[in-house]
Amino acid sequence: MAAEEGPTIELRQRKKPKSSENKESAKEEKISDTPLPERTPKHVLFQRFAKIFIGCLAAVTSGMMYALYLSAYHERKFWFSNRQELEREITFQGDSAIYYSYYKDMLKAPSFERGVYELTHNNKTVSLKTINAVQQMSLYPELIASVLYQATGSNEMIEPVYFYIGIVFGLQGIYVTALFVTSWLMSGTWLAGMLTVAWFIINRVDTTRIEYSIPLRENWALPYFACQVAALTGYLKSNLNTYAERFCYLLMSASTYTFMMMWEYSHYLLFLQAISLFLLDIFSVEQSDKLNVKKGTFVAKIMKVINFYLVCTLTVTLNITMKMFVPHKENGHMLKFLEVKFGLNMTKNFTMNWLLCQESLQAPSQDFFLRLTQSSLLPFYILVLIICLLSMTQVIIRRINGKSLKETVTLEDGRIGERPEIIYHVIHTILLGSLAMVIEGLKYIWTPYVCMLAAFGVCSPELWMTLFKWLRLRTVHPILLALILSMAVPTIIGLSLWKEFFPRLMTELTELQEFYDPDTVELMTWIKRQAPIAAVFAGSPQLMGAIKLCTGWMVTSLPLYNDDDLLKRNENIYQIYSKRSAEDIYKILTSYKANYLIVEDAICNEVGTMRGCRVKDLLDVANGHVVCDEGDKLTYSKYGRFCHEVKINYSPYVNYFTRVYWNRSYFVYKINTVISFQS
Repeated sequence: MAAEEGPTIELRQRKKPKSSENKESAKEEKISDTPLPERTPKHVLFQRFAKIFIGCLAAVTSGMMYALYLSAYHERKFWFSNRQELEREITFQGDSAIYYSYYKDMLKAPSFERGVYELTHNNKTVSLKTINAVQQMSLYPELIASVLYQATGSNEMIEPVYFYIGIVFGLQGIYVTALFVTSWLMSGTWLAGMLTVAWFIINRVDTTRIEYSIPLRENWALPYFACQVAALTGYLKSNLNTYAERFCYLLMSASTYTFMMMWEYSHYLLFLQAISLFLLDIFSVEQSDKLNVKKGTFVAKIMKVINFYLVCTLTVTLNITMKMFVPHKENGHMLKFLEVKFGLNMTKNFTMNWLLCQESLQAPSQDFFLRLTQSSLLPFYILVLIICLLSMTQVIIRRINGKSLKETVTLEDGRIGERPEIIYHVIHTILLGSLAMVIEGLKYIWTPYVCMLAAFGVCSPELWMTLFKWLRLRTVHPILLALILSMAVPTIIGLSLWKEFFPRLMTELTELQEFYDPDTVELMTWIKRQAPIAAVFAGSPQLMGAIKLCTGWMVTSLPLYNDDDLLKRNENIYQIYSKRSAEDIYKILTSYKANYLIVEDAICNEVGTMRGCRVKDLLDVANGHVVCDEGDKLTYSKYGRFCHEVKINYSPYVNYFTRVYWNRSYFVYKINTVISFQS
């Protein structure tokens, strides 16, 4: 008896501990009173293993199948294997051409160190300008790809372009797999992951830009962000063991670091994520040791608040600090753009108005919402979002009233709003969705998580149970009905998607499309054969990117919009489509040491679909050649539009420019070095 009474006596002595020891004593009493867990039966362990194995196999298979689908679709769309190298490179448009051109430069370099040095001290791309291309354009993907290509001996087995696009397609497979896993972790069934992948592929016009611009930074970066979100989802789960928690933490750290390296705009997305986690902590529904803000002394709390401020405002703080000591104008266009975008300011500036006219920076069209509705994604997303928001509201009200939350939420409770990972995703998708409603380009970040959240909801018995708790069902047992619906609803959705969209996907793979641009091929061929190696070309930024990739010749501007000097160059070069004199255009071009000018007929004779968004219209507004608002002063130009006048070959244009090549789309003029200026 003495041995049996020992623990009892010890507990009685601890009934009234000191106030500073209350929590520790309570934990000890709870541990001593908790019975030892029974060993899990073997058949249960086998079921769990089989479920995890099948789910992992489905996730990996989904990613691999999507990567193979992208490869097959790309081949059918461009006839890539039947093209010459020049024709393949022309398929990279705009800034994508710039990224791939530096990958080519790295492969041509005598050593990796020499290649990196030439990119960080690059003076062979833009005339009269030395740039750190690695930092300014986030060329870490190209550095990694070039190292892998040479280190793995792939140069003996596969062409560089196939290796490059193969890596990107592989990352897209990882992207889909990460979304699969995230939905699986939230719902508890890999059926949600399958539905996520199906919605993602069916709505790929709105989930990714991989089909149009393979080398884009977001195509390299977003797969790592998806892996980080999957790891964060697992980390926030309340029933995670120590080893799984450490694994999620390490994966989250590694993927976050890689994501920041791959994309220059990654800090904006991480800032939204930090806000989501901060709001999650305010709701006080996560364990204090995971978000770790409310735990500790007053001084510790103050330090943690300061730490959160520094993390969330690091970019702004550094920007302000640098401006105090090093005056500069870089990135000022971003603030001006936001002011004009939200109607806080008006401007006639060509660059600002040109950016506002870009489709990716406008509000989403009705077609976007129509496509999401036709695939049944949007209606189910709204349903899931409403149920989760209402459940979260109940949680907040309980916390305000001083009621504690349950440590473990069961299916019978019907409280999906108490799960921290659900709250995080709801807040995150609302923040991303709010921005996507203003800037259409952000839909490529938001829509994948719409697929994931909607799939999780319809496959989650807990969400249906939450709804049935509010409806107070009596005739049917709510748990049984929730389990049935969590299987039946996604099955019905999957079958309907298969019937309607699977034939379309197969048709895309069987139809032979053709990317045919003979005029551009002829232009690049002429440049490589006829133009001097030291020549500098001037023209639209998009065309200059293609010239840099296909010929390697130096250009006056690039299709990059994070540098004030390049933006100013673009605006000045675009003056060839304005109503300016031949002398003015000549002075602009020679100031950048240009030797050749390329006029594009598509821009000169552009018929815009949006009023006032043609390049020549924006130039007329910026130059004061048209009345924009009441009170504006109209300046009449005595000159015709330069791109039209220079084609006629009369004085004074022939004094400054000599036409040396032309086809249906392009007119190339040599800029004369010895001329007599005429008034």
